[in-house]
Amino acid sequence: MHRYRTDAAWLGTARCRNCAIRDLVLFGDLRDPDFGLIQLPIDELRIEPGAALYHVGEDGGSLYTIRSGLVKLVQFLPDGTQRIVRLLRCGAVAGLEVLVGRPYEHTAVVLQEAEVCQLPRAVVERLSKETPRLHARLMERWYQSLHQADDWLTALSTGSARRRLARLFLKLAADCPGEPVRLSGREDLGAMLGLGMETASRTIAEFKRAGLVRETMPNVFVCDGPALEAVDREG
Repeated sequence: MHRYRTDAAWLGTARCRNCAIRDLVLFGDLRDPDFGLIQLPIDELRIEPGAALYHVGEDGGSLYTIRSGLVKLVQFLPDGTQRIVRLLRCGAVAGLEVLVGRPYEHTAVVLQEAEVCQLPRAVVERLSKETPRLHARLMERWYQSLHQADDWLTALSTGSARRRLARLFLKLAADCPGEPVRLSGREDLGAMLGLGMETASRTIAEFKRAGLVRETMPNVFVCDGPALEAVDREG
């Protein structure tokens, strides 16, 4: 796993309080006295594409807040193939399952260079017990994770290849309005949609010919939202 720290470990008091994305992340509702409960170091890490935050089955000692970049959660099927069950962007939390004593349920792999905060499980558990605001935020994140997983399963695993791909482009475009949609490659695309790589590549080519998407750089697309919505409505 290739990673390097952007800063030395810190106790979080000043950095969490002044975090630029604090309203998005797990500690967003903490107040000044709460930061005194943080007594283990929180590491701020920059992680290269292709590296893993953690692997499925590992006993987890940390949660991760995504500060920037893109991370995929991968599930490996019995036949050896992989399925991408979610994409995590800025503000998302990975590894919540460790709070109930479970090993990591997925492998978390960085798709686009990511900055993350590595939160020791003991810190989050203590804050959850002693700070009702954080406990409420944790419950909200549990719900969001379940909802997103159900949403991905429903939207990206059902219907024709054309409808699945249209829904994926619409979801990714909605995540970052006004910005091009970035995909990491045809193999990952197939793993997100439950399609073979050849089918995924063929469907992308069809969309490009029809003007539904325009590839400005390799795996970077400008989308025609209304046209993609029309594809999603196809019977």
